[in-house]
Amino acid sequence: MRFILMGPPGAGKGTQAEFLVDQFQIPQLSTGDMLRAAVAEGNELGILAKQTMERGDLVPDELVLGIIAERIQMPDCANGFILDGFPRTIGQAHALDNMLKKLGITLDVAINLDVPTDVLFDRIEARARAAGTARADDNAATLKNRIEVYTEQTLPILDHYQANGLLETVDGTATPASVTATLMVILEERTKPEAAATSQPHASLQF
Repeated sequence: MRFILMGPPGAGKGTQAEFLVDQFQIPQLSTGDMLRAAVAEGNELGILAKQTMERGDLVPDELVLGIIAERIQMPDCANGFILDGFPRTIGQAHALDNMLKKLGITLDVAINLDVPTDVLFDRIEARARAAGTARADDNAATLKNRIEVYTEQTLPILDHYQANGLLETVDGTATPASVTATLMVILEERTKPEAAATSQPHASLQF
């Protein structure tokens, strides 16, 4: 199974991804982790990414897509992957669609963990208290900025995947166990052969 896990900061994506990785034995592909791995490996894309980051520039979408394309063709992705942290903009979503189509890979579903802003703030504050000290991103000002960026740039992606019949929205305010149970039902339904044949626009390209 190949799917995108989306949601605002603090929605619980990390907790759910950890379970799903173990359950299905597929990797969670974080763009940050992939960039760091490419830099560490010192391959051509990694060198370009390192040079870009050392200049203090954002890594171009084309470069990120190249790194994702290389990563999802590795053996551990043969049975699927969880894409986390990409796409973040509607432009990236379209570019990802084109890249996957060229590779003959289709997504099963894009899952959005929906959590209201007030609940996100409560979670961050609770996490900071539990840790005894706030992490750099565990404060109201930083979270507010991250949520604003998410709302402005990432929320429009939901309409894109809705239009393509791929979007599933899950109530992220439920207990972690309840969210997990809902995710399992969605993934089981979406990966049935008949679901793949009817709900995915490029099902004939899947391998």
